Amino acid sequence: MNSALRTDEEAILKLRTLYESRGYQGYKMNGFEEYDIYAQNKDFLGGEAVITFTDTEGRLMALKPDVTMSIIRSRTEEDGVTEKLYYDENVCRVSHDSHRLKEILQSGLECIGNIDLYNTCEVVTLAAESLGLFGRKYILDISHMGIVTGLIDTLPVSESQRKELTRLIGSKNIHGISGLLSGISCDDEAKEKLLKLTEISGSPDEVLPSLRDICSNTPAEDGLRELKRVTETLRGSEIFGSLRFDFSVVQDMSYYNGIVFQGFIEGIPEKVLSGGRYDPLLRRIGKNKGAIGFALDVESLERILDTKDSLDADIALVYSAEDDAAEVAKRAAELSQNGQRVRVLNQIPKRARFGKVIYFNET
Repeated sequence: MNSALRTDEEAILKLRTLYESRGYQGYKMNGFEEYDIYAQNKDFLGGEAVITFTDTEGRLMALKPDVTMSIIRSRTEEDGVTEKLYYDENVCRVSHDSHRLKEILQSGLECIGNIDLYNTCEVVTLAAESLGLFGRKYILDISHMGIVTGLIDTLPVSESQRKELTRLIGSKNIHGISGLLSGISCDDEAKEKLLKLTEISGSPDEVLPSLRDICSNTPAEDGLRELKRVTETLRGSEIFGSLRFDFSVVQDMSYYNGIVFQGFIEGIPEKVLSGGRYDPLLRRIGKNKGAIGFALDVESLERILDTKDSLDADIALVYSAEDDAAEVAKRAAELSQNGQRVRVLNQIPKRARFGKVIYFNET
């Protein structure tokens, strides 16, 4: 990898190379877009704040908090065509570290159109391979909204209770789920199945036998069938050993259906990748296709990537007032020929960090 690149640029180049190798095309969006699409789908943003302003024509605009909705709105539907797009964009999000609103670099991809088994498995594979590009152990946690909602559908709950159950499942709050279900009059077996689903996690082969019993004779069986097909398709692939089923991975059921997943890399405490099947979002925006994709938070990778970005330069070339300026320039050019970052200065700042310090009058 080119040593002149910053670590985030190296990460983006690796991801871009991976996505282009599978035929995904780059997508570029504007720095800001009309606010209406975000206002209508605030829940999809997960509570993210949106920075707005009024443009010269009086339109309310937003600094982009999300790329997916921009891609969906910009696409023209074409029968039988499945579009495959990738992006690397700065979005205005709340930072995991500072918890402040800032520009965060994301990379991701979207597959939009007639989503079949191959497309689903391809996106899941690319999500796992994205995590594996950085030389650390990784896990891709997989769930299925059809299984989660299928079991909730067996319970006589209100819409607000459905949302609360989804939230409690996402936090693996068994006590909270039990408390909510205790006030509902229904078959105890239906309650027990939902609790068991929340508790189980592990490799596909460890979890599938339990899922058969949990999903039997419920609307969740359709989701289980798809999950089994994905499992068998990916079995034997290089990524299979890094897949884990965990049904606390849930998304807003108003926007997501089918496979959903989250990715983790050793050395980073929070998730770095999130994605899934989001056909309902397309319906809300007036599109009649399917879609699946994911986004990876490149900023979070800085904890495990090469630390050279913490240096101001690889080499500090220090000169004095008596040194010949032309000779100093010549020496700096020589040092930088092999890709080293060279900073020429007459005094080293107190907090500056350099890989090596060279004094011109000692060379």
